[in-house]
Amino acid sequence: MERLLSFEFNMDTACVELKFVDGSMISIDTIAVENEVADNMYQRSELDWLIYNKPLEYA
Repeated sequence: MERLLSFEFNMDTACVELKFVDGSMISIDTIAVENEVADNMYQRSELDWLIYNKPLEYA
């Protein structure tokens, strides 16, 4: 996994997907992340903002 080719939030799967030049892909389940990381609604809203506006920073 050398270079990142693309990244996006897939609304169908609720995952942030990172695709690399070598054909590999990482898919981050945002619902599972929020359940583990966010303790309150403010943290969840910050994570949600990142998902839609800056998915690379979310990853």
